[in-house]
Amino acid sequence: MTRYVLTAAGLLLLFLGGEMLVRGSVRLARSLKVSPLLIGLAVVGFGTSMPELLVCLDAVFQGRPDIAVGNVVGSNIANILLILGAAALIAPIDCAPKVVYRDGVAMLAASVVLVGLGAMGEIALWHGGLKEASLVAFIAYSYWTEKYQMAPSATLHEREADELGDRLRPLWVNAGILGIGLVAIMGGAHMLIDGAVAIARAAGISEAVIGLTLVAIGTSLPELAAAMVAAYRNHTDVALGNILGSNLFNILSILGITALVTPISINPEIIDDLWIMLGVALLLLPILITGRRVDRAEAVLLLAGYGGYIAWVYGAFTV
Repeated sequence: MTRYVLTAAGLLLLFLGGEMLVRGSVRLARSLKVSPLLIGLAVVGFGTSMPELLVCLDAVFQGRPDIAVGNVVGSNIANILLILGAAALIAPIDCAPKVVYRDGVAMLAASVVLVGLGAMGEIALWHGGLKEASLVAFIAYSYWTEKYQMAPSATLHEREADELGDRLRPLWVNAGILGIGLVAIMGGAHMLIDGAVAIARAAGISEAVIGLTLVAIGTSLPELAAAMVAAYRNHTDVALGNILGSNLFNILSILGITALVTPISINPEIIDDLWIMLGVALLLLPILITGRRVDRAEAVLLLAGYGGYIAWVYGAFTV
């Protein structure tokens, strides 16, 4: 019973802490007069990916790389199948291709690179450095094109900032909310790892399964909340933009920072999941290229696909 309480408490802290950290950081940035464009590009992306980062770091420090890699791979799969599907049930996803094309291509390229690293069996320190340099270069390029060349995605990223920082509070309040959120995520990450590992051992399933499913869903809760709010407000382009940005940050920033701390070994058994992650990312091509919407019927198919994936994972990885 203790392991379930520990896991549930960890999930709750991750969700609440993630919400507080994202909103606190966005509002703090606005209080400091940071450009809404830069907030949407960088602050939101880093904020929503913070649970993944702390869980990955905690996992590798405990010598559990399967949970770290599974967390990122599973989160990216969940973002598209589960979160995009849930958002599309509320309001069909409709976004002009020129608005999300650049971010979508970057996400696909990062996914291809991760599959290649999976075949090599390790994300080395220099891989982590290259990932971080690539992310910084992408953010700088995106900011330059949106600010000085008026790229269509500029409006999208500004609206992302507005979605999460709609209330202005004193600077010290925003800093306090951010700090409390960070502490909650740190505690939640540790509790989730401990509880999830205990559940895996008791149920006789591998840590890879826990990382790909329970941990991945838990760390994706901030993205789920943001997407649901955006869809409820009928800002479906923001929901899609959040998902693309989160997936890109997960691969480049989260695994990059973790690899800079310690090299990450990739279990050969997760290779199939890496290919599934890439295949799921390719599902977005009709939207990115043609502007075809994701309606409610397709949302049901996405959710059913995620259910099928979960069933397959538990069948393939049981020990």
